[in-house]
Amino acid sequence: MLARFDLRRRAKAAAWHLLLSALVASLAAGLVFGLWYPGAYRLMSGGRDLFVLVVSVDVVLGPLLTFMVFDLRKGWPHLKRDLAVIGLVQLAGLGYGLHTFYQVRPVATVFEVDRLRVVTAIDVYEPEIDQAAPQYRRLPLTGPWLLGTRAVKDGAERLKSVDLALKGYDKGQRPSFWQPYDSSRAEVVASLRPVAALIKHYPARADEIRAKLREAGLDDASGRFLPVMARGDWVALMTAAGDVKSFLPLDGFIP
Repeated sequence: MLARFDLRRRAKAAAWHLLLSALVASLAAGLVFGLWYPGAYRLMSGGRDLFVLVVSVDVVLGPLLTFMVFDLRKGWPHLKRDLAVIGLVQLAGLGYGLHTFYQVRPVATVFEVDRLRVVTAIDVYEPEIDQAAPQYRRLPLTGPWLLGTRAVKDGAERLKSVDLALKGYDKGQRPSFWQPYDSSRAEVVASLRPVAALIKHYPARADEIRAKLREAGLDDASGRFLPVMARGDWVALMTAAGDVKSFLPLDGFIP
């Protein structure tokens, strides 16, 4: 019975399929993490967990189906059609996954009042794209911009801002408010907090914080931070001049 099932050839075909699937997944990872979710953004935007979910299903499913259908007694024409269908289904699944990554990729880290917000492509208030400054009307494909936001004007704009905020769109998600980061730098610097306050609030993680500071060329005295609105709790480690140097998975909204 086992000889008729031909386990050895099925396993060999599935192994080759697994190797090919892993290669394609590696190329996809280069696109996703090399361009769309660089550095800490793979965690701050949930890209890593989503990639593991999508790719692990895709990589495992294809070789498993190959193992099930691989039977030379069908004849090569029939077997090739089966394998082609499996390959097409697998590619369609990967394509759908990449489209999802594209839609939720981080496109901007925006300063808002006293914090930074990581904005994904799907978060952007699309009706205002054409009202953005010309350089911000096409969302980036190679990692997020670092931006500031202008102040809300009085009158109708203030009322609209309140209405959209109630609908889930804050200033950082509205392209009509985007401006160069340097134009908001004075407000950024005024909002910075000393990193010593972060260490005092998280004494058990002091060594981790200091290690990250050293990597960023900072120390307890020179380091500053701002809370970051992202997937999970994050802080941005910054210079006293408002330059973002690194990120840490900590809740920055502390007393």
